[in-house]
Amino acid sequence: MEKINIGPQGFTLPMPLAILGTHYNSSPNYMALGWSTRVNFEPALLGIGVNKRHASHAAILENGEFSINFPSTEMVKVTDYVGLVSAKHTDKSDLFDRFYGTLQSAPLIKECPLSLECKLYDTVELPTNTFFIGEIIGTWCEERFMTEGLPDISKIKPFVLTMPDNSYWEVGRCVGHAWKDGKALT
Repeated sequence: MEKINIGPQGFTLPMPLAILGTHYNSSPNYMALGWSTRVNFEPALLGIGVNKRHASHAAILENGEFSINFPSTEMVKVTDYVGLVSAKHTDKSDLFDRFYGTLQSAPLIKECPLSLECKLYDTVELPTNTFFIGEIIGTWCEERFMTEGLPDISKIKPFVLTMPDNSYWEVGRCVGHAWKDGKALT
């Protein structure tokens, strides 16, 4: 079967869905975020792509802090909602129960099974977005979402975003183990 070029927007690999937490105009603010990735081991760095028009973009530049909160599948509607409305027009500060770690402009969401607080490390300017690189200062998780002291994806029940179909998907079953299964080929 021959491969065909379907254009530049055919990228459909799933992206973890998160809720970006910032302080906008001194008030907690939240935005749905699909573009995030781990970019360095030590220091622990996470990269996120945020459109320059978003209130969250201005908030990160102003405060130099943000949180990444991973919602469970039970939070699909509220996660989608925080991506539909802008803090420029809607106060989203009371949507979640929040807490703070060491950073005072990075609101963490109690309802989310896993939350990261990040201090701005670097920025990369792109045509429509800024790629913010944050140093992970703390990772917050309840014991009930962990197995042997580590976050357990089967307990967290995260969901992912695919584009260009703009759909949310549950994470499926484990199909292998990194840095282990490939050793059978050596």
